[in-house]
Amino acid sequence: MKRFAIVLTMMPCLSLQLHAQRSFLNTPDAYLGQAPPSDTPKIFAPGLLADSGTFVMGRVAFSHDGKEFYYTQNDSWESGEHARLKTIRYRDHHWGKPEVVAEQFISPTLSMDGSVLYMRKANMRNVWESHRNGDGWSPSTVLMNPTYGVYDYMPTLSGNAYVGSDPDPEDVKNGSTYVFSLLTIANGKVRVQSLGRPLNEPGFNGDLYIAPDESYMIVSAKETPTYESELYVSFRKPDSTWTAPISLGPKINDGLAHRWGQYVTPDGKYLFYSHGTSEKDCAIYWVRFDSLLETLRPKRP
Repeated sequence: MKRFAIVLTMMPCLSLQLHAQRSFLNTPDAYLGQAPPSDTPKIFAPGLLADSGTFVMGRVAFSHDGKEFYYTQNDSWESGEHARLKTIRYRDHHWGKPEVVAEQFISPTLSMDGSVLYMRKANMRNVWESHRNGDGWSPSTVLMNPTYGVYDYMPTLSGNAYVGSDPDPEDVKNGSTYVFSLLTIANGKVRVQSLGRPLNEPGFNGDLYIAPDESYMIVSAKETPTYESELYVSFRKPDSTWTAPISLGPKINDGLAHRWGQYVTPDGKYLFYSHGTSEKDCAIYWVRFDSLLETLRPKRP
């Protein structure tokens, strides 16, 4: 395993981030200047993100101040050969044109302090990183390349990370072929542990979004053998176990389709996710999420 590092965010940095969120993310220029969605999902920035003959797919990411947007352009669900990780930045009071950050990489994820950009290549057993370098990013280097799955790697404020990974023997008994897992590091050793049931169902459990404070996780669930799925949310209990996943409802789960790449914006208002019944109609959707989340959150006694 290669070098492994997790950047912990300090409170002054968080305070600055929250101030930036309040200032820019509440302006008409936020989110590429797109009209915000209601509780009915809609395509994000149609026609603005992908070159002709390609489409956008997978997880997206916004910088903490909302002035950088990261996404993947590709021409295939099956291959990353022509994938391009791109960014659009807000500078001098306007959004610029898409710029390529890295070739053949997908699934952009920012560290908690925004100084590291995580990504992966085609398979599910690698994590790469780039570091902020002035106004750009350093060349990408391998962060993790283990023999087990580190799919959908997402860090949190505590220093923990969450991934989709290989099942343990109990998961195999329950029919899980891939499982949502907690990744921790102690004394230089990395440990990946399944989160068990009821979070992990029979079949594939890999596509996830974890809240920075680890209070909830959005998962792709009810996956078919060809990976069509629905979006559900699970909440972490005080004992660090997880509630049974709850559907995000019929407006989001509106029929058989691939749903993955879920991501919640820094202000907590919007959920982004990839949706497609095929490569031809694959797109990034967004929907108002904060009020929906509160209706689903378990009520305290």
